[in-house]
Amino acid sequence: MSTSPSSEALLVSATTGFDQLFANDLEQAKETFKSHLNAKSNRKEEIAFHQLGLGVAAFLEAAFGMEKDKMEVASQALNEAVTSSAAALKSTDNALEYEILHADAILLAGLVSALGETYMGYLSCLYALNNAHGKFTKLYKAVFPNGLEGYKTPSATPAVSRKPSLQSIASTASTSKPPARKSFFSRITGSTLAVPSGPPPALAQGGPVAELVIAGTAFGFGLFNLVFSLLPKGVQSVVGFFGFKHDRKLALEALGVAANRTDVHGVFSGLVLMTYYGVVLLLSGWQANEALILKRYKGVVDRVQGRYPTGTLWVLNRAKILRMAGKSKEAIQVIEEGLKVDSTFRQADTLLVFEYAWLLLAERQYEEAGKQFIRMTELNSWSHPTYIWIACGCSLALGDEAKAKEHWDKLPDLVDQGKKVGGKDLPVEVMIRKKLEFYREKAARRNEDVIKVIKISPAEEMAIFWNTHQRIPKDVADAHILEWASLTPKGGVKSAYIDTILAGSGKPASTTIDDLDTPDELALRSLLLGVVMRTVGEYDDSLALLRDASGTSNIKTSTWITGVSTFEEAVTLLWQADKTAGEDKAAWEKVLKQVETKLDKAMAVSGSATDLSSRLDSRVAMLKDELASKKEKLGIA
Repeated sequence: MSTSPSSEALLVSATTGFDQLFANDLEQAKETFKSHLNAKSNRKEEIAFHQLGLGVAAFLEAAFGMEKDKMEVASQALNEAVTSSAAALKSTDNALEYEILHADAILLAGLVSALGETYMGYLSCLYALNNAHGKFTKLYKAVFPNGLEGYKTPSATPAVSRKPSLQSIASTASTSKPPARKSFFSRITGSTLAVPSGPPPALAQGGPVAELVIAGTAFGFGLFNLVFSLLPKGVQSVVGFFGFKHDRKLALEALGVAANRTDVHGVFSGLVLMTYYGVVLLLSGWQANEALILKRYKGVVDRVQGRYPTGTLWVLNRAKILRMAGKSKEAIQVIEEGLKVDSTFRQADTLLVFEYAWLLLAERQYEEAGKQFIRMTELNSWSHPTYIWIACGCSLALGDEAKAKEHWDKLPDLVDQGKKVGGKDLPVEVMIRKKLEFYREKAARRNEDVIKVIKISPAEEMAIFWNTHQRIPKDVADAHILEWASLTPKGGVKSAYIDTILAGSGKPASTTIDDLDTPDELALRSLLLGVVMRTVGEYDDSLALLRDASGTSNIKTSTWITGVSTFEEAVTLLWQADKTAGEDKAAWEKVLKQVETKLDKAMAVSGSATDLSSRLDSRVAMLKDELASKKEKLGIA
């Protein structure tokens, strides 16, 4: 009579596939997972680890590629992982390792729904979070009855600074010190001792399953809280019905604990932390302690890249760190080297190309940037209109009207055949469709060719949403200022800095019809100039330009400008305070109050019908967290 393999043996077997996945060999990883599934297909409880592995691989393909067919494959694979882990859970008398697999599968299946950045997708994700909520709370209390205090995190990641309160995430959880009771560790060691305060002594010899339970619980608990905290506020408002609250600091601490473990969940925690730090540095606009975030980010990347030195995901994050540190040319070199490495993980490689394209655009290397955005259309099917639209803008910036027209002519059909998520057009493609019509109307009104009436590059307009202009070198910022300030009519905001650049250029003033003849275009120029003026440290001029943009009336198409400009005003106030307020608590209190008012206004004028409103929602949420960190540091209630 054959005996079933132990959960430890199954875990070790599945880990081989995960190692292949993180080292760029996606195809071999999938074969490793599938070979076990095919051999054990009649015993669901014995395929749970490998089925989840296949689901994770599909999830990463979907998350990195944003392709509809990959999302469908991921949903199916993860739903099957839910089934197999449930069977394993039932057959093993609720072993915690299978509790974790089951909760992992439920959460990841829900996250697939949120990938399209639609409100229906977010709500579907929220439903999955609700389902996983009780599981992760139960696991957390079983594995960490005395909280995370005493558990190590990777060097430079957030150290656990307190015994966290589970009340912050679940109204049913207890914050009192739990009584002595048997724990997971007593099961794996045979001990009947009560759980001591801090990490159990049995941890050192616990083995792979113990590592999975510790890392998996901390990972799932942290990811649950972090994802929930990043959902748009409009979606979070629904959560009151479920009684959820979130604690992002606790989430990051839990992910830090998981990232320090050797189990595969440790690698995933590292990936989540990298993604989070990268997004905060890119999109929040201002950080209470940027140097600390960069240090934490680098600490996580160093740890994971040490295990998988050629892994595309870690090369990508190495480049992002350099970019955020103002070393864009070095970042470009890192990516160019990374693209030379053999890989079967196309979706991860695509992320490298995407980052490469934005880096080149940020450096005004328009020709090569345009080529890389076109290359994106060959690498994935996410949103070809977006890539072509940006490439069109790159050609316009080069003055290559023929190439720009070639791209333009492709766009109407591409947008009409665009991707659907939840039966709706992608938000970015909705915006592009509006801009196509906007410029058609301008061309007809002026009786000109449509390409000739586009005076502000669509590539630079799209770059606003990726906050590309914040970390550009001064010479690049000055080139932008010269280009946009030279457009007619002259802007209404006076700036000595701009006047100096214009005077030194020797560029003659236009005597023909005005380049910009709509409130939309005038507001867009003021917004772009306001952002780059902040980049060169001209904060008063930046605020004046951003206020001009946010206060522009009669905007008909680019209604998103009002909310985004107001948000950028808040960011500029914070940068200015960094230079002028020092650690003056009273001065900061005044600034933070102004900033919070601006953020509330930005949200008020940006409803769900506004283009890419969910992105602004997330940026506001991230910046508010940074405000909370600053208040905590200064002792402001």
